[in-house]
Amino acid sequence: MIFDLGVPNPFSKIMVENGYTVINTKGEDLDNDQMALQQEDYNVFTGFEIFEHLLNPYTVLENVKCDKLLISIPLRLWFSSAYKSKTDKWDRHYHEFEDWQLDWLLEKTGWKIIDRQKFTHPVTKFGFRPLLRYFTPRYYMVYAEKIK
Repeated sequence: MIFDLGVPNPFSKIMVENGYTVINTKGEDLDNDQMALQQEDYNVFTGFEIFEHLLNPYTVLENVKCDKLLISIPLRLWFSSAYKSKTDKWDRHYHEFEDWQLDWLLEKTGWKIIDRQKFTHPVTKFGFRPLLRYFTPRYYMVYAEKIK
């Protein structure tokens, strides 16, 4: 069973289509309420592009009760400010991590990183920033296991 942090999304739907049982959160404020993490029974925890929206990812990671996690985050880019939607007051990045910051957060909450990967998000638009995005890693994915 997989606990995927956040509401159902394209990737959680792909996991279900491939035979995995996936539980998602229901839109609750995860900074204040981690009850779903404690109440559900799951073997793997996933969180794809959600930790940057949280004010307190430490508490969420501390409350994960399984021993395997796979998460990804957008990395902070020197040539672009943090994302903030002009139309949706909740669609904002409070954190845009550097890789070492996420590593430290995982270490402080009792996780050991087993594997990690950075990757780019090339865009087909023309311009200086799109060119930089073609070569500059934008995302960071980590597989970690709970230290016992």
